[in-house]
Amino acid sequence: MAKCWELRGCDAEMEADCVHAETPDERCPSRCSFSQCYRATAGVTSDPALVFDPTVERTAAVREVCLYCAFFLTNGPRVS
Repeated sequence: MAKCWELRGCDAEMEADCVHAETPDERCPSRCSFSQCYRATAGVTSDPALVFDPTVERTAAVREVCLYCAFFLTNGPRVS
C-alpha cells in the first residue's frame, strides 16, 4: 500500500494528462486542487525544526504540500 506522500491525489485519467505526473521528478504544485490533502493525519507546520530537518528524504514526496506537512516530516523516510 502506498504511503500518502506517494499519491498525487488525482485519478488515473487526470494523471495521464498532467504535465507534472509525466515527469517523475516533478511534484504536484500546491496550487493544484487535486494535490491538496484532506486526510486526518494532514497538518501544515511552520515549526522550523521540522521544515528544515536535514534527515527528511524530501524526494519521496510527490506533492509540494507534503513538504510542509507535520505527518510527512515526522513519519516520512529518512536520508540514509
